[in-house]
Amino acid sequence: MKVTVVGCSGSYPGPDSPASCYLLEAEHEGRTWRVLVDLGNGALGALQRYADPLSIDAVLVSHLHADHCLDLCGFYVMRKYHPTGPQPRIPVWGPPDTADRMARAYDLPVDPGMTAEFDFRVWGDPVGIGPFTVTPVPVTHPVPAFGLRISADGVTLGYTGDTGPCAALDEVARDADLLLAEASFVSGEPNPPDLHLTGVDAGAAASRGGSRQLVLTHVPPWHDPEVALAEARTAYDGPVSLARAGATYDL
Repeated sequence: MKVTVVGCSGSYPGPDSPASCYLLEAEHEGRTWRVLVDLGNGALGALQRYADPLSIDAVLVSHLHADHCLDLCGFYVMRKYHPTGPQPRIPVWGPPDTADRMARAYDLPVDPGMTAEFDFRVWGDPVGIGPFTVTPVPVTHPVPAFGLRISADGVTLGYTGDTGPCAALDEVARDADLLLAEASFVSGEPNPPDLHLTGVDAGAAASRGGSRQLVLTHVPPWHDPEVALAEARTAYDGPVSLARAGATYDL
């Protein structure tokens, strides 16, 4: 499984990266399967550096904040009005109300909204997409939000999405070959509860879960990512690094 960081800026696009989006690729049945984990604002443009957006097989939405889902609007336009004709409908998994939320975001009638372009499905049991098995894990955030465990080719990516510290993080991180963990907050500041992780929180989750590698992501442009990195290293002894737009990981 190959992981490409399309966008990793926290809360809004930064000068060096769009908001959250990760491209996963794996070979199966004679072709490359591609899924997107989140599609935040600014990500659709950057995605075109790494893959043809029309080759995407599915989109996995962790939650419905704009920095994780809003570029579904542009993706809708691309799939509906492309000069080669309307594109095949693809599945979009997400929290309840994803279909209505995206219709409202583009000022469409809720019925049909974007349902001719996207087959909206609600997170529940694990799902299979070609070589990928995706297990959603509810996490703590002000809106319904999910961490994801995504497996293919005998390896597993753990993705926290956006979350405050919670017991579910241990399941997301459990035996992950790579834990992609948000680190939006700085320790010692008056951080709101149940919203985001610090670098220490991310490192502790990776350590408790036995993750083999930790990559910190979703650091807002107003914070120094090196602070998050230093914090994580106090709580996790394994390899840890910062997500950067364009970085790839072969698991």
